[in-house]
Amino acid sequence: MHNYQLIAICLCIAAISYFWGWARINRFANAAATRPNSLPLYYGAFPALLGLILPGLIMIIWLVSESIIMDMFLLGSLPDEIVGREDFSGSVALAQIYNLADGISVGQVEEWVSNAAAQFLSWKSQSNLAMIIIAIGASLGGCIFALSRIHLDFRARNAVERIIYLSLIACSVVAIITTIGIVFSVIFESIRFFRLIPPLEFLTGLTWNPEFEGAARAGSGQGGSAAYGSIPLFVGTFLISIIALTVAIPIGLLSAIYLSEYATKSTRSLVKPALEILAGVPTVVYGFFAALTIAPLFKGMGESIGLSVASESALAAGFVMGIMIIPFISSLSDDVINSVPQSLRDAAYGLGSTKSEAVKNVVLPAALSGIVASIILAVSRAVGETMIVVMAAGLAANLTVNPLDAVTTVTAQIVTILVGDQEFESAKTLSAFALALTLIVITLGLNFIALRVVKKYREQYD
Repeated sequence: MHNYQLIAICLCIAAISYFWGWARINRFANAAATRPNSLPLYYGAFPALLGLILPGLIMIIWLVSESIIMDMFLLGSLPDEIVGREDFSGSVALAQIYNLADGISVGQVEEWVSNAAAQFLSWKSQSNLAMIIIAIGASLGGCIFALSRIHLDFRARNAVERIIYLSLIACSVVAIITTIGIVFSVIFESIRFFRLIPPLEFLTGLTWNPEFEGAARAGSGQGGSAAYGSIPLFVGTFLISIIALTVAIPIGLLSAIYLSEYATKSTRSLVKPALEILAGVPTVVYGFFAALTIAPLFKGMGESIGLSVASESALAAGFVMGIMIIPFISSLSDDVINSVPQSLRDAAYGLGSTKSEAVKNVVLPAALSGIVASIILAVSRAVGETMIVVMAAGLAANLTVNPLDAVTTVTAQIVTILVGDQEFESAKTLSAFALALTLIVITLGLNFIALRVVKKYREQYD
């Protein structure tokens, strides 16, 4: 049974318990000729929520812990002669086992891998069966317990609101824990990388040329062709981001001002959805557009005036990326500008201001915080973009600020490094986490500066 089938069964149990609870309280109320403490829908919602939340929690905890436990059991079941090899890597061994279990095999499969894959499939089947039985039992148990509590004096509304309140707290805690987990997982792997490569070399090096090498070899300084200077990657990231923002901020902000202050309702109803369609286009489509249309166009235009433009250039990638993030600025800025009180505009007009003067001197300062927030979101989207960079700017880690040259970004290199089965003891693989940590620190610093600027210049109105 698949997980979605189990979810469907729990939904059916919850739906039945809802109508059962609703009918039960109505029957009690009719028999006693009195009104219950809460509305009937709360008496139905109470068992339905318990019938969904309890199995949901069990499934989440089970699926999260199952992979960890499976990894421990699989590594513990491997033969000693395999674990004792000098080239043995637990992550690589697990990847081979899981790939074979999924039906993916390359070349000759060793006997220990096939045995471990068969053992994994057996354990997985038993685990799924146990989860199904426990989850369905928890759903039925929660519904039966809730239905047994239903009577005329039971405060069903308070119980339902308490469940929803605790669910909201749990969701907030999950979001916080997820953020903390992401940060600390990146930090721990980055520390492992900095034990192999000096932080000063990583942060100030001018050449990025990573190679796979064992931890001992990297620590001994052998393999001199490998270089882990991150400056070319961050220069390329900010070069493409600056080009994208140069395109997106004027177009997005001016279109938001036009739509909110000047456009008629009919024009707004056509233009705003058309702009927002850009946000729904997959990034791979933007990548094709950049690689097949914009890059050759820029190359031809540059050569016609005597400029040397690379077939994969930062200018093409940044231009298309700017088009992609226009909706993030225009849509959010439009909403923020529309939320400025009309009384401010009327006061400006009463003082003799023209429409443009009112927009420039009153509306935009009042909406500054929201506009900056939209720009911050656009910056984050631009910095994290990968597909357009890979297809239109290339993977060459060139240290240049010339937008006509080919460059690469941090995210593109992270994806390139972590593609396929990786040995997480090599400096090259661990360098992806160091790049991610550095990018997190830089973006947090930029966001902090932007928020300080907003706080300083923000204007508040009653």
